[in-house]
Amino acid sequence: MTPKRSTLSWYLDRFSPPEGLLLLILSVIVGASTGLASVFFVKLIFAIQDFSYGTVAGLLPFLGKWIYIIVPVIGGLLVGPLILMAQEAKGHGVPEVMQALILRGGRIRARVAAAKITASALCIGTGGSAGREGPIIQVGAALGSSIGQVLRLSDERIRTLVACGAAAGIAATFNAPIAGVAFAIEVLMCGLQMRAFGNVVIAAVSASVVSRSIIGDKFAFQVPAYSLNSSVEILLYLILGLVAAIIGIMFMKMLNFSENVFDDWKFPQLFKPAVGGLLLGVLGLMYMNLPNLTFPVGSGAHGAGLDTPIPHMYGSGFPFIQAAIQGNASLWILVILIFLKPLATSFTLGSGNSGGVFAPSLFIGAMLGGAMGHLFSYWFPSIGDNTGAFALVGMAAVFSATARAPLTAMLIVFEMSNDYFMILPLMVAGVSASYFSQWLHPESIYTMKLAKRGVRFSEGRDMDIMQGVMVSEVMKSKPVTIHRNASISEVMALFQETNILGFPVLADDNKLCGIITLQDVHRAQSKEDFSSKGLKVADLAVEDPITVFPDEPIWVAIQKMSPRDLARLPVISRDGSGRICGIISRSDILRAYDVGIVRKQRGQIVEHQVELRKQKENGYVEFVLKEEDTCNNAMVKELSLPDTINMVSIKRGGQIIIPRGHTQLKVGDVITVYGRLKDIDGIRDFLNVCQLPTQAS
Repeated sequence: MTPKRSTLSWYLDRFSPPEGLLLLILSVIVGASTGLASVFFVKLIFAIQDFSYGTVAGLLPFLGKWIYIIVPVIGGLLVGPLILMAQEAKGHGVPEVMQALILRGGRIRARVAAAKITASALCIGTGGSAGREGPIIQVGAALGSSIGQVLRLSDERIRTLVACGAAAGIAATFNAPIAGVAFAIEVLMCGLQMRAFGNVVIAAVSASVVSRSIIGDKFAFQVPAYSLNSSVEILLYLILGLVAAIIGIMFMKMLNFSENVFDDWKFPQLFKPAVGGLLLGVLGLMYMNLPNLTFPVGSGAHGAGLDTPIPHMYGSGFPFIQAAIQGNASLWILVILIFLKPLATSFTLGSGNSGGVFAPSLFIGAMLGGAMGHLFSYWFPSIGDNTGAFALVGMAAVFSATARAPLTAMLIVFEMSNDYFMILPLMVAGVSASYFSQWLHPESIYTMKLAKRGVRFSEGRDMDIMQGVMVSEVMKSKPVTIHRNASISEVMALFQETNILGFPVLADDNKLCGIITLQDVHRAQSKEDFSSKGLKVADLAVEDPITVFPDEPIWVAIQKMSPRDLARLPVISRDGSGRICGIISRSDILRAYDVGIVRKQRGQIVEHQVELRKQKENGYVEFVLKEEDTCNNAMVKELSLPDTINMVSIKRGGQIIIPRGHTQLKVGDVITVYGRLKDIDGIRDFLNVCQLPTQAS
């Protein structure tokens, strides 16, 4: 049944506003809405925190230090039902946004926003060791996605609005619009398209304007005026970056271990967050019995001061980050918190509570940087007054190590501190931490969670999908070719007739001997002594071209194309004869990705490749229409399908179409049919299309 259009979608179709104007308006709406949601979220966290450790502690003074256990447990009990309502609200949220962007066309359920805000506010407000940036990124992304879905926009535009919402979330919660844009480009979009860049900027600015107009134009941290005393200090910041990579990997492994333990534990999911709260509470109670603890006074940016101080690793920990940046934290407390904060965050998020990992990474970095600043000051007394500068740079270094986003880390610390003089140390430590961490541990803190689900990203693509579709499934099996002895005028005529920019070149025995492109001809024509008289195709063609085999995965073709940015590759037989089987181009690869997504959504990809299920009497078969297929542009009612075959669906441009009699088939359609398998095999030649793996039932 065709879904009913919304009123807004109807008006959009009727008035057809210009593309740029429409996306501009939607970017402002998404940014402003996310800014309002961010302000509400932050104020809700402070209200819950004040009630939990202020009002409750005042009304029930007999609880004493036991309040550090009771409140996190109650918070976990409240979060449990919300997680069951929307599973996407579990954990730190950004991996779910990335998965929606890559695999679902940016589609996120609207209920995720409400569940995420409430669950994360309860978790962080009651002491959960998590950040507020992950939730607000997911909330902003859900808002952008919901607007795009209501207006029935294309997948590309929905993805743009999701990126707008994510950038707006960072911009609003940290008062850092530039860092918000960098995060969307560096982490989520893996190289944002330039035409979407402006919309992301507009959304981030809109969110910042709304946030600043309500809570004021405050920097997240008040930072003393630090500067480089000597160029030799750069080496110390480089060392900090390398150590930050090791600490960042430690944090990721602790979080991953905790998630695995809780996921494998046969215990009701409803109560797992409360168990995490209990473990956190025990850790907090032990910490509060340490001697000579000091607690920073609250500020407008970090909430008012509490009558009952909370352990430094509770919540986002921003007040103590500021103390470390200002050089007001003792060495032994900094060292302890380097290890207690990852443990507290692992208890919180691993158990299924809701919150982000952005702030914990900054906290761990500030503790590490502050501790190393103290140690460096013992060895180099000249930097004694600059110990807080190392805490500032450490924030960027550890976040770079965990998120693999050095640009975002550098910009967010710069914008949160408003300290431009430390930009060079931020760059050195951030980049060194990111590269060293990637060398030691291939997954980031965001992709690590997805990798466990069999989703591995590279340049915004799921590698498993690209390894699961074979070259033979999407290649053009009847390529246009030209003989090596053809004249230049013949090949130019062929370019004009076919609008194809490159052809395989064949020898007398019909074996592949080269490839010629329009660019090769233009390059030759640009020479002063060029003359086409007597020239043959073989004189301009590239000999011994890069090739692929039909049974190789698409990912191999991508890897071979990438170094020189090739647009097409000949496909040759693996038997060593050099016989050409087809040609694969960039458009074929894009179609292959859509095919792979459909297959993966049906659970067909397991451990890097597609495995065929055992065939039974009935089952599903997918076909992809190519340019040379005879049934292109035919209507479904014109196909003489057997009574035992039913056409189930057509996937076109990221949308699923339920076929009707008047539905017209087009190139690139992924057609799913169901019926008796021996009959399906019989219609393959009739449709003259490429068959994809079978899913038997």
